[in-house]
Amino acid sequence: MQQRSSTHAGSGLSRREFIPQFTAAGALSLLGGARLFAEGDPKPPRFRIGACDWSIGRMATPDAFEVAKQIGLDGVQVSLGTAANHMALRQPEVQARYREAAKAAGLSIGSLAIGEMNNIPYRSDPRAVEWVRDSIEVCQALGCRVVLMAFFNNGDLKGDCEGTANVIHRLREVAPKAEKAGVILGIESWLSAEEHVAIIDAVGSPAVQVYYDVANATKMGYDICREIRWLGRQGLVCELHAKENGFLLGQGLVDFPRVRAALDDIGYSGWIQIEGAVPSGGNLLESYRANQRYLRAVLS
Repeated sequence: MQQRSSTHAGSGLSRREFIPQFTAAGALSLLGGARLFAEGDPKPPRFRIGACDWSIGRMATPDAFEVAKQIGLDGVQVSLGTAANHMALRQPEVQARYREAAKAAGLSIGSLAIGEMNNIPYRSDPRAVEWVRDSIEVCQALGCRVVLMAFFNNGDLKGDCEGTANVIHRLREVAPKAEKAGVILGIESWLSAEEHVAIIDAVGSPAVQVYYDVANATKMGYDICREIRWLGRQGLVCELHAKENGFLLGQGLVDFPRVRAALDDIGYSGWIQIEGAVPSGGNLLESYRANQRYLRAVLS
């Protein structure tokens, strides 16, 4: 398949040109983040393992960092909030509590997620448009660089041409702000790699990429390793979910050693967030400890 090098008209940056600038912006933002590597460390680890706050039973609360510490994780993917709390992480005082909780646990804020978009769709609800716009500044305040934009349930785009056109229009409006901030807006959905790239090409911004979930793509019947390689060679994989539905990692449908080989082929480094992966009736803490040990063994 032909690889693309899309350029945003406002920035003049191609995807490949955006990567180094994005990295530099992220490095600067981390100076205000929750955790820095010790002076004298040769380099940060290639992979960092976190978990979604909702998956460890602490959605939209800084208590997630203490649970993540008990599991042995490097950090947490935190929720912007819920409709009920008006996306509380937009408030500076709440951001301060998250930074303090991460620092106390010795962990990092890995990335930001707007899961409420599954209920309140970005394609049609002005509230979601506001959340995405505000999430860019929240990322900067927390020292992270990726926003997961969820497109499931009410927000599903599969086969929705009108909804997809609306999403493209809204992403075009917000993408320049994300580019300037060095923040990536990651689309997570039921769409195939090709369908994701069609949206990204239509938006025309290197700040819009794919948040790749290996379990979702497997459920849809996609060849996940082919997709990861194809997207990754275009610089379009911003972060990944290591996920299984109803199984521990390594005991379900996803072949994680093959995923690791695909990540090697595209030179991916960064966060991998564990989601789901608790067997029916299984203990959450014990399951996540087993998941993080397994994933570290695969990624070592």
